[in-house]
Amino acid sequence: MIGTAMCLAMAIYYETRSEPNPDAGLAVAEVILNRVEDRRWPNNVCAVVKQDKGPKAHDCQFSFYCDGKPERPKHKDAWLRAQEQAREALNGNLLGHGALYYHADYTSPIWRHNLDPIGKIGKHIFYTDMEVNV
Repeated sequence: MIGTAMCLAMAIYYETRSEPNPDAGLAVAEVILNRVEDRRWPNNVCAVVKQDKGPKAHDCQFSFYCDGKPERPKHKDAWLRAQEQAREALNGNLLGHGALYYHADYTSPIWRHNLDPIGKIGKHIFYTDMEVNV
């Protein structure tokens, strides 16, 4: 597994490895793929996953990527699940939620107030905004 599939699997793994709901991995994958299709984000999966938000250190869209720790999945079952979910998502097996943003339900980021919540899957709350994809 290399390139696009690896980047997507790593994001799924680090964002949902302890998630009890198996749809959470697909939902996170869909956010990444939706961003790839939206002109406000980079146009490939790896660039979306690795995107830096600003001048602060460790300030990435997906914090696992810039937390200073090596990306080495340690939980075999969660890693295998993430790889399978990445393949499914890249083959078009998506939930169809249309979300561009999400956060864990135990956090309360300030940016959520400017978005439209569309639902919760497992421990994650998903959002969209009024911007039209072009």
